[in-house]
Amino acid sequence: MASRFTAVTVTLHRLLLHSMKHFITASTGIPNIPEVVTTVEIDEHLVGTCDSKENMDVKDIAKSFIIKYPEQLEWLKQECLSVLPIFKPRTHSLMRLYNQTGGVHVLQKVEGCEWDDETDEVKGFSQYGYDGEDLLKLDPKTFTWIALRPEAVNISMMWYTNTYLRGSFKTVLTHFFPELLRQFVEYGRSVLLRTELPSVSLLQKTPSSPVSCLATGFYPHRASLVWRKDGEELHEEVDHGEILPNHDGTFQMRVHLNLSSVTPEAWTRYDCVFQLSSVKEEIITKLEKDRIRTNWVKPSNMTVPVTAAVVVLALILIGAAGFIVYKKKKAISPPSAPDNSAELSEPLNPET
Repeated sequence: MASRFTAVTVTLHRLLLHSMKHFITASTGIPNIPEVVTTVEIDEHLVGTCDSKENMDVKDIAKSFIIKYPEQLEWLKQECLSVLPIFKPRTHSLMRLYNQTGGVHVLQKVEGCEWDDETDEVKGFSQYGYDGEDLLKLDPKTFTWIALRPEAVNISMMWYTNTYLRGSFKTVLTHFFPELLRQFVEYGRSVLLRTELPSVSLLQKTPSSPVSCLATGFYPHRASLVWRKDGEELHEEVDHGEILPNHDGTFQMRVHLNLSSVTPEAWTRYDCVFQLSSVKEEIITKLEKDRIRTNWVKPSNMTVPVTAAVVVLALILIGAAGFIVYKKKKAISPPSAPDNSAELSEPLNPET
């Protein structure tokens, strides 16, 4: 592995943090989609979905897991069925609260947990949002709801009034979700914990162009790539590209740095840093001129090729001009008399 990074400094430290997220989305006024959709993600991998039209989809990453733990598939089914009669009325109650009689409205709940498999620490969370704004948030210490908007105080009292629900949330967030997460991580370790580090290059089209830092061949896609100056991340004169897939299932990304106002002597103060979210790592590439790859050729080196091209073009034009003169002469000169005078005396056939 070290041979791939001869031009960079690599620092590695494993981050053993995993997450499970359960999304429930209810919507109104959007045609051709189910009114309620639920999804489950583990370490940001989508493992299953179901909806109010009784569609259920278990992703490939979870199929063998479900075979070993069929009770988890049963939980997904029951969870889907249980939210249908709850979330549609809740959406309508919010519409009444905001005096909304129609239109597109979306109520979303995200709940789950984070688990550090080194310290075994678990943190549960649950939160509501409505029409793109935060609404309610569960306090994981007291398991009571916190209104994130003034009008949400009444909503929390309407939806969660008994102590049974408080105990239910505590059980789900501190026991059931963490156990499901532990099972899945252990079973899917080869997929969930797979990491591939990228190769990092510095590219520049011309001496006046921005310098691009390209990282390619990394996995998973959760990563960051930044330019730093004196160890501090830069936000000015920086243009971030999107994370794009490679043909082999890995990913690539690049970030551009404008050096138009930077003197060559100050280049050594800059470096490009790649970091993978599932692994706390830094691949640090110093900004040095001899590390920059370019296909740009100095104008002085183009003299011979350009001269040769001009000569070839001139020969082509001279040849073309000579051919045109020849054709004109042929057109002006009268045709030679044929040897057979009889053919000349025959009338011309207008169809030939």
